Parts: sequence; C-alpha cells; structure tokens
Amino acid sequence: MRKLVLAVIGLGLMAGAALADPIEGVWQTQEDDGAYAHVTIKPCGAAFCGNITQTFKNGKDFASPNIGKQIVIDMVAAGGGAYEGKVWRPSNNKIYVGKAQIAGSGMKLSGCVAGGLICKAQSWKRVK
Repeated sequence: MRKLVLAVIGLGLMAGAALADPIEGVWQTQEDDGAYAHVTIKPCGAAFCGNITQTFKNGKDFASPNIGKQIVIDMVAAGGGAYEGKVWRPSNNKIYVGKAQIAGSGMKLSGCVAGGLICKAQSWKRVK
C-alpha cells in the first residue's frame, strides 16, 4: 500500500512539472556590452512575472544593482507561445508594452511605445 501511495505522489509531481507553462523558468538575456542577466519567470497571480536573479559582465558574476528587480511584468498567455504584458528597460528605467514569443528554447521579448510604432527586441535563451 505504501508503494502505491508513493507511486501516486510521484506521478502527481511529474504531471505538475509537465503542466508548467512554457514561459516559466530561468532565461538568459541578450548580451549588451559584455553584460547579461538571468531572469527567473514564474506565476504572479493570473499572469507571469520575471525578476533579475543573477547578472554577469564579461562572463563573470557581477553584483548589479538591478538584481531582484522585476523586468517582466504581468505577462499573460495569448496563445501559440505568445504572451502580452509589460517589460522594464533598466537602461532608462521605463516600462513598455511588452510581448514575448517562445519557440523551443528561445524567446523573443519586445517592448514598444507609440502604439507599437517604435519597438526594441531582444532574443533570450532558456537556462533551465
């Protein structure tokens, strides 16, 4: 009986992992002037949010003042691997209308102003 209970619990844990949303996980930002970050995206209410959890400069750990700050804000699934929400741009401390598109182990993240006329995009890759 104990083995049956443990098997059911194990299957439940595996099913929970299999049902994780594709945007969840740790993502590496695109390198900019030798610097990049790891962003951990997880559920926040009915949406997904991502905080900077580690930063690197020239391939080495770097103690950026942005560690812990939220960069992906209230992203909600729009279907087909697409997400909509907001993104924070550390270089100018502004929040933009954001979109993300996931394909395999990559994500294209963009932030736009002026009704989507002016956009900047980055390609992120999944770390885990």
